[in-house]
Amino acid sequence: MPYDLELRTKKMIAIIKYNAGNAKSVYNAVTRLGYEAVITDDFEVIKNADKVIFPGVGEASSAMAYLREKALDKVIKNLKQPTLGICLGQQLMCQHSEEGNTDCLGIFPIQVKLFPSTEIVPHMGWNTIYNLKTSLFNGIEENSDIYYVHSFYCENSEYTIAKTNYILEYSAALNKDNFYATQFHPEKSAGIGEQILKNFLES
Repeated sequence: MPYDLELRTKKMIAIIKYNAGNAKSVYNAVTRLGYEAVITDDFEVIKNADKVIFPGVGEASSAMAYLREKALDKVIKNLKQPTLGICLGQQLMCQHSEEGNTDCLGIFPIQVKLFPSTEIVPHMGWNTIYNLKTSLFNGIEENSDIYYVHSFYCENSEYTIAKTNYILEYSAALNKDNFYATQFHPEKSAGIGEQILKNFLES
């Protein structure tokens, strides 16, 4: 086994299991990069993982209700290792979402809002990211194309590390301390998304 691959496989990546799916596609993307991963809602496995990914496709209020019922909300907020939220995962890391008038995890003190209906909603398909910051975007060129499916967006803030414009400009990605989040789907964004995932996993 090549030395760099051997190092990778010693790291365990926990993908949080809850009622807002796409965990399997994230799992496939992570394992393709040579990492061991597990889809789990076990507190100890999540806390002891080298990295954590918090994916999600679904509706905010029902997802938050499930997280609170399972006490996963407290686990996620108190993680110390690098943690990546994806799509709904990013929105749930924020303070509040207009979707179902939902109080979320509050990791990022940001509001999640519904797109104005001046264009087709949901925002679905490829779009560009720009104003890229932090090592999450190492090797990624400005205005690279990534894949979106969402009707709600996270406001721009001091935690914004990438932006996209659809109807209005918003946070394509966020970072605060050990928490990272992307509104787009890196696991569906071809080579660009693979590089972003690799950057996170190697950070």
